[in-house]
Amino acid sequence: MLTKSTDPAVRPSTPLAYAQSACDTMIRRYAAADLPPKGHFHYHQGVFLSGVYKTYQLCGNEAYFSYMKDWIDSVFTEDGRIKNDYKHGDLDDIQPGILLFPLLEKTGDEKYRKCIEFVAKQLPDVPLCKCGGLYHKVSLTGQMWLDGLYMAGPFAAEYARKFNHPEWLDFMVKEIFLMRDHTRVPETGLWRHAWDETKTADWCDPETGLAPEYWGRSLGWVPVAVMDVLDQMKPEDAHYDKLRALVKDLLTSLLKYQSADGRWYQVIDKADQPGNWPENSCTCLFVAALSKAVRQKILPESALDAAKKGYEGVIRSLNWEGNDLLIGKVCVGTGVGSYDFYCGRPCSTNDLHGVGAFLLMCTELHSVLAS
Repeated sequence: MLTKSTDPAVRPSTPLAYAQSACDTMIRRYAAADLPPKGHFHYHQGVFLSGVYKTYQLCGNEAYFSYMKDWIDSVFTEDGRIKNDYKHGDLDDIQPGILLFPLLEKTGDEKYRKCIEFVAKQLPDVPLCKCGGLYHKVSLTGQMWLDGLYMAGPFAAEYARKFNHPEWLDFMVKEIFLMRDHTRVPETGLWRHAWDETKTADWCDPETGLAPEYWGRSLGWVPVAVMDVLDQMKPEDAHYDKLRALVKDLLTSLLKYQSADGRWYQVIDKADQPGNWPENSCTCLFVAALSKAVRQKILPESALDAAKKGYEGVIRSLNWEGNDLLIGKVCVGTGVGSYDFYCGRPCSTNDLHGVGAFLLMCTELHSVLAS
């Protein structure tokens, strides 16, 4: 039986409590090894378990850490190789490597060092555009997608710092600026979902190579990823201040498109057009980014009002099934396309994209409110 989340008898009272409810729900529903796509080393599991780990950091529930570890152990061999299905050189199949750093730090098990090095071996094998940017997928010649900043950036930056490979931090900083330069539209301050250097993709403008729309979740990955990269830098590093300014510019631009109920829409700048709808995963990512930007003094404290408004918009949309928290209005995994393509994409409930983004939102909002 579904119960609206506004029922005070079942609703958690804080962002951290909501994060714990989401973690507990997913742990009840999936053994760690069965997280979909089962057996695939993929960002679906990576973003969700990144949120689980952030929740663990705040509440100390060791079951959450063990759950993350159990998934990693299910997809790697003892000698540190990915067991089954992954696509070598695709950015989506690099992102879960971010989970390995806390495992190595907490356990000291050298297996996880080998796992990190195995994932890192993908980085030099990602094909490069003529401009020097990373292909989003090996099979997509010349295409850079915003999503790729989150899929590769945080892992490469942390690997660079902790494993003494500064060239990878330099590379990812360059990648961020290349992505901005090729996808940002000055009139809005927003970044289009993708850019095709060859200008031949069926979705792109034949003159500019740009995707036709601003897709919500792809934009959400950007500030989250850039601030994760900044976490691996020092204030005196080259481009540190420029990256902070980039985050401020994008988030300030996004604030103009927040809807009255607090959420952002699937296609960001066309909330009033037929077929468009408020999408929870992008809203969660924007709230997470706004919260962290306030905490790190990239944005003024006044921006926290927008973060709280977005959070409340998501919370009002939730449902319950017994003790299980149901996070709906989440777009399924999506390529690049037209307005009708994005608006016609199916929604899912407790999709790992959505739960992961929800956990990032709750933990970042908790952190800024507690600071």
